[in-house]
Amino acid sequence: MRNTRRRVVELLKLQGTMTTEELGRKLRITSMGARGHLINLEREGLVERQPEQRGRGRPSYVYALTERGDEFFPRTYDQLADSLLDALRSLEGEAGLDRLFERRTAELEAQYRVHLDGKPLRDRVRKLAQIRTAEGYMANWERLAEDEFVLREHNCAICQVARRYRQVCSYELELFRRALPDVEVSRQQHIIPGDQVCTYLIRSKG
Repeated sequence: MRNTRRRVVELLKLQGTMTTEELGRKLRITSMGARGHLINLEREGLVERQPEQRGRGRPSYVYALTERGDEFFPRTYDQLADSLLDALRSLEGEAGLDRLFERRTAELEAQYRVHLDGKPLRDRVRKLAQIRTAEGYMANWERLAEDEFVLREHNCAICQVARRYRQVCSYELELFRRALPDVEVSRQQHIIPGDQVCTYLIRSKG
């Protein structure tokens, strides 16, 4: 994220809500310039505009971070996940970890299939990419042939956990196979061993 845009996000984090005029003063730019940055961030889903009544007349608008924008700031989720998984392994062993990952996979499968079942394969792949992007994986897809597609994930949203617990990646592949039960799904590239992207080949069986 460029410096000015990052500063906008930081100011909204600190102040909660701001008008374009307030933001412009903080950044030492015009309110029009501040509005331009806010519009771009709004398009990316990082900020949102909210009406605010200040006296009589039409409400003015303030800007605030969305949940997605808030995620740009440091979290300790990875460390917490590592700590919890280590504790589970010490108490239950590898079998305990497998039970946990299996349960999570089943939960995600049920959630995914609500959006995927009953659709043509092309629409399912497109929707799967949207779901994964919403989960932080920066996914896109491409049609290779009539019933053959590739799904690419440019970010590993659980990279720190996956590096320590490789079975996470196995369960991710299993999740896709369960969510798309009538097609073949195979992993072609994999971020954890060193590839720049995870890619999955999805094609009709037979």
